[in-house]
Amino acid sequence: MSTFKDIQSALPYGPDFCFVDRLTEINETGSTGYYTFPEKADYFESHFPSHPVTPGVLLCECMAQIGLVCLGIFLAKAKGQPEARPFVFTESQVHYLQQVLPGEQVKVVSEKIYYRLGKLKCKVTMYNAQGERVCYGTMAGMLIKK
Repeated sequence: MSTFKDIQSALPYGPDFCFVDRLTEINETGSTGYYTFPEKADYFESHFPSHPVTPGVLLCECMAQIGLVCLGIFLAKAKGQPEARPFVFTESQVHYLQQVLPGEQVKVVSEKIYYRLGKLKCKVTMYNAQGERVCYGTMAGMLIKK
């Protein structure tokens, strides 16, 4: 079985674009993890400077990394598929309900819809620290050849 450190080391992102702080659950049916958007991140300086909010595209990316890519890496390893092939986010349909402010921690929960032939589709939901839904939707990804 994969540990969080195994999955984290397989993520295809550099440190400035990794939106995964920790995974608390990952198994054949889904994943749960957390990320805190840094209070002093550069994007907050220009995204509504008088009232900074996290850009929706970064909320979507965080959902994809925790809810889809981490799960895809776990499932690929569980199925004995080559580690050298990264798992990438390919599509989403996300509905946004609330803002995420600088310094806020979010929880991302995913539920596998299917995983076959190296392709994964999930229902993914993001919650704020109060347990309120921030955004939700479906996302897909796949293993790619290096």
